[in-house]
Amino acid sequence: MIFTPSPMLLKLLYTRGSLHNTPEGVAFSIKNRLDTVHLSRIDYVQLDDVRIGPEQIALDLGEGDVRPAAAFNADGAGFALPVGQSATFHLATEPLPEGLHTVLVQFTADPFGDLSVEVEDSIVNIPDNRTRIPRQDQDDYSEAAIQARQRFAEEFSGQQFKHLKHYSFDAHDLQGNCEHFTGVAQIPVGLAGPLHVNGEHAQGDFLIPMATTEGTLVASYNRGIQLLNLCGGVKCTIIGDAMQRAPVFVFDDARGARDFGKWVEENLDKIRPEAESTSRVAKLQYIDTYLSNKFAFLRFNYSTGDAAGQNMVGRATFAACSWILANYPGSPIRHFYLESNFATDKKASQINVMRTRGKRVVAECVVKRDILQQRMRVTPEQLAYHGQVSNVGAFMSGANNNGAHSANGITAMFIATGQDVANVSESSAGILYSEVTPEGDLYISITIPSLIVATHGGGTGLATQNECLRMLGCVGRGTVNKFAEIVAGVVLAGELSLGAAISSSDWVSSHEQYGRNR
Repeated sequence: MIFTPSPMLLKLLYTRGSLHNTPEGVAFSIKNRLDTVHLSRIDYVQLDDVRIGPEQIALDLGEGDVRPAAAFNADGAGFALPVGQSATFHLATEPLPEGLHTVLVQFTADPFGDLSVEVEDSIVNIPDNRTRIPRQDQDDYSEAAIQARQRFAEEFSGQQFKHLKHYSFDAHDLQGNCEHFTGVAQIPVGLAGPLHVNGEHAQGDFLIPMATTEGTLVASYNRGIQLLNLCGGVKCTIIGDAMQRAPVFVFDDARGARDFGKWVEENLDKIRPEAESTSRVAKLQYIDTYLSNKFAFLRFNYSTGDAAGQNMVGRATFAACSWILANYPGSPIRHFYLESNFATDKKASQINVMRTRGKRVVAECVVKRDILQQRMRVTPEQLAYHGQVSNVGAFMSGANNNGAHSANGITAMFIATGQDVANVSESSAGILYSEVTPEGDLYISITIPSLIVATHGGGTGLATQNECLRMLGCVGRGTVNKFAEIVAGVVLAGELSLGAAISSSDWVSSHEQYGRNR
């Protein structure tokens, strides 16, 4: 199914700030953010009141691929422009003066048909004496390009870099993961476990790779893992799965926003196929509507397979909103923004705790009294009471976690396995609960409401990161839930270990023995 982009969304194709003068005339860039298209014709470009025909237009697709518009218009063959690729328009015309200008591009792209992009952009005088990091347009991941940046860094800083420059993989594998690649930061990887997981997706013993520079971290998690194993392992359950993008629509008044929200709810079955037309994986589950002032915030919720899915759901929501903008029959939509800050991407938030972002996972275990006393030197009553006191501290401070340090284990595993580490800001949220059972043992569980993980895409395919995922058996289709359960189990191990250490006053002595306190 093909969606039709609205004029409001087509404006987002233009790369803001790309308008500039060149020795041959004027240039600007457009980036395909819609769907893979076949660009079949360029009709004209208009700068302010000056119309420029195809005989004065050339498209630079990068890597030396420059195509005169008149040529591909004439043969009718056109060319494919994949999602994410940019095209720079070079116009043989008089240079523009500094200031604000109107840019209009009229073109044809299959399967959408005739499209028009009209925006305003500025010509700004940028001094030519700026210090620039070296890069190569042809192949910025070549050995020559990388060595040029290494020399630049050494000359600029006056330092020699021995370790930064050494790595064991083909730098071309980093395209899409790192720009201006210069070298690597080697982070120590320690092993904890094996951890016995009783999950619905992860079942068995797993060796845990943890990338960290914090002394005692691996030892602390290993101690908690041993305790869980002695009590039969950790039970892990995924109870929710949703990735969001949250656009906002602006109206003249509150009634316009309210009526729009009702219309969206009534037309979900029409919106869903528009969103899902952009991906074989992303599936729109539901849309939450939140109203405030004259704004309608829509929180689109998707399942995204083995990918974390932030980019995937952005593209899907872009398509859905294009259909909404073109088909909503009510009050005029005055403004639209694809992201309103309501999805809280890379930010901790209460809505994620309540409504889930990524995977919502629970890890739990019943820790036997005698094993807890023997291994951790605390009783179930001591740990449960300590948890009550800590709840007051977490409540008073406004923390997003009433546990001890779930971010430690999550971050160490994220770095080791190629996750987007900034997602720790959301993934670190946790709800810890414990009680003394009628038998006198300790029941303890933690809910991670917004664990954002992937076993496909992002950095998961890079050299050492993929090896760590293979160590966990989390490579291949259908492994992301397995990975989420393992992470949750590790988090619970860390909560037990540190909570017991603080309760028994072992915390400082452990850092003295293993850490950097001396």
